[in-house]
Amino acid sequence: MKKKIYIYLLFLPTMLMAQEMVYKPVNPAFGGDTFNYQWLLSSAEAQNSHKEDSGFSFDEQSDIDSFTESLNRQLLNKITSDLFREQFGNGDLTEGTYMFGSLVLEISPSTNGLLINILDTQTGDQTQIIIPN
Repeated sequence: MKKKIYIYLLFLPTMLMAQEMVYKPVNPAFGGDTFNYQWLLSSAEAQNSHKEDSGFSFDEQSDIDSFTESLNRQLLNKITSDLFREQFGNGDLTEGTYMFGSLVLEISPSTNGLLINILDTQTGDQTQIIIPN
């Protein structure tokens, strides 16, 4: 019996000890130290295996590529203006539905001005243009 009491007395101080545990978040977004922000960001970027493709290329085009692109734009602009002149004449746009290849243009008046709906029948893409009064 005395052995049991000594054993209990031996463990009694360790059982009575307590400590205060306080949780402090690391991430500054959740209340952590703001000095951790740069470290967390650089750590996340280092682990990120995905690279963003912005779709923009700032590479210099060769002179021939630049000339070809400019020529294509001018030819398409000329064809477009000729098609519009054939359909609408030199006057204002008139109400109606017009077809240019796979494009369907629907022109109608609205309270805000002239409404032009453009539909590509091949892809289903739609665009709406409002020309104010």
